Amino acid sequence: MWLLKHKIPVIIGIFALFIFSGVMAHNKLAVTASVTDWGLSFQSQGSAPVGNATSDALKKYDAYYVGDTSDSVIYLTFDAGYESGDTAAILDALKKHNAPACFFVVSNYIETAPELIKRMVDEGHIVGNHTSTHPDMSKISDKTAFEKELKGVEEQFKTLTGKELPKFYRPPQGKFSEENLKQAQELGYKTIFWSLAYVDWYADNQPTSDEAFNKLIPRIHNGAIVLLHSTSSTNAQILDELLTKYEQMGYRFGSLYELVDA
Repeated sequence: MWLLKHKIPVIIGIFALFIFSGVMAHNKLAVTASVTDWGLSFQSQGSAPVGNATSDALKKYDAYYVGDTSDSVIYLTFDAGYESGDTAAILDALKKHNAPACFFVVSNYIETAPELIKRMVDEGHIVGNHTSTHPDMSKISDKTAFEKELKGVEEQFKTLTGKELPKFYRPPQGKFSEENLKQAQELGYKTIFWSLAYVDWYADNQPTSDEAFNKLIPRIHNGAIVLLHSTSSTNAQILDELLTKYEQMGYRFGSLYELVDA
């Protein structure tokens, strides 16, 4: 009787801990999203990093940060806030390697670089939505205001190309909230984060080629969604060699359509 009497509280405590752990795991997205910054933790070289929201939690909202980690595929994406004169060289390298990419653009880019937008479309790339004005979307809770940021890019793209904008969305600076993910999903969008990026966006402080390769080669992994900036002169210079290195490592390049249809 003494043993039974003292085992019961222990069993109840273990059971409660188990339930609490399950609830925390289920709510991981809600808890971590309060930070509103997409974040990664690289555990080991050549393996996909751990995000501050799990793949399963994100998929509930048609959101992704990594693809199938059993497949040697890489998804190339570029954020394009403005045209720096480097995108043509990037497109040349992509064409040479028959590598599809997604360019996430803002309104200003469509206005100032329409011919490059047309070239992206003509060469089989996806043009995605990076919002009209590049705000911190995690601070926008009003559905109408959120929709306005995406609709502006949609309308400009259709006016320019006569086509509907593909429904791929990337939050500026990776800032998001769970409500944002719901709002994007309701508008038919897939939200695309990333599993590999490096500091390439400072125009006046570009990394050297070696610095870029030291970040982009060891951390590549199966199913990687790679974020690069098309405003980077370093990226324009190294992309041909980078893609060659990835191919030599056994990787192929996939489209985001493949990612979301998997």
